[in-house]
Amino acid sequence: MPPADRERDARVEPRTAPRFRLDQPRPPRRKLLPEYDPEAFGRLSERIARFLGTGRFIVWMTITIIVWVGWNVWAPEVLRFDPFPFLFLTLALSLQASYAAPLILLAQNRQDDRDRVNLEQDRKQNERSIADTEYLSREIASLRMGLGEVATRDWIRSELQDLVKELEEQRRGQRVVFPAEESGGRDVGDR
Repeated sequence: MPPADRERDARVEPRTAPRFRLDQPRPPRRKLLPEYDPEAFGRLSERIARFLGTGRFIVWMTITIIVWVGWNVWAPEVLRFDPFPFLFLTLALSLQASYAAPLILLAQNRQDDRDRVNLEQDRKQNERSIADTEYLSREIASLRMGLGEVATRDWIRSELQDLVKELEEQRRGQRVVFPAEESGGRDVGDR
């Protein structure tokens, strides 16, 4: 590198922009909007929506409007703050409605989310129940098939009673011919 280039490179000032290290988190940025907890705001909106849907709210709102109108009609002229067209009352009710509607919608959306989660859990539980029922049905069917080949108590009792009768007849001197002897096969006594 020629000496003139080296001198020019030496005169260049180092970068003034700070370099961020990749192994460290960035410092938090200042935000223009205030931060809030969406879950706490959602719970508050549900409480407000729950209150707006009660008879107590309607009674209080009715009392407030009656007192407001009564005060502004029958109070002395000097103490009236909202004369006849009641513009301030209309503004207050419009403001209340403009806040109530989004809060009610937010509460409904949260309820829809909870319902969706509950529905999904119910669906999974139903699938598990159906799978368990099918498994138990197959097990019962296999047990029934297996029991068809197993000697039951009544069958064993009837066979023992037949053997007792045959032994009693043999004791009396009568020779009993077993079905296997007639066909030439082996019987229990041949063993």
